[in-house]
Amino acid sequence: MFGGLGMGEMVLIFLVVLLLFGAKRLPEIGASLGKGIREFKSSVRDVEMAELNQPRYTPPPLPEPRRTELPGAAAAAVAQPPASEGPQQASTTASPEKPAGS
Repeated sequence: MFGGLGMGEMVLIFLVVLLLFGAKRLPEIGASLGKGIREFKSSVRDVEMAELNQPRYTPPPLPEPRRTELPGAAAAAVAQPPASEGPQQASTTASPEKPAGS
């Protein structure tokens, strides 16, 4: 019936509770137990509705990277790109030439 409890076990539990608390207290205990169960169910329902209505978690945006000031020439080299962006030009230094007679 209730979680594997038969009718005999339930009657025995009821008689023990009746002996412990008395006939006058049983309605009060039942009412407070019912009220507690109702409040628990309503709070669970409220939490479920709050979770359903809550937007999904979105992480905060990443902070901007910090810029550090470089000293002197290093700052100028980083700030300005090279003059030519094409293929590298031939070296202007003199290269050894082969003798004309060989």
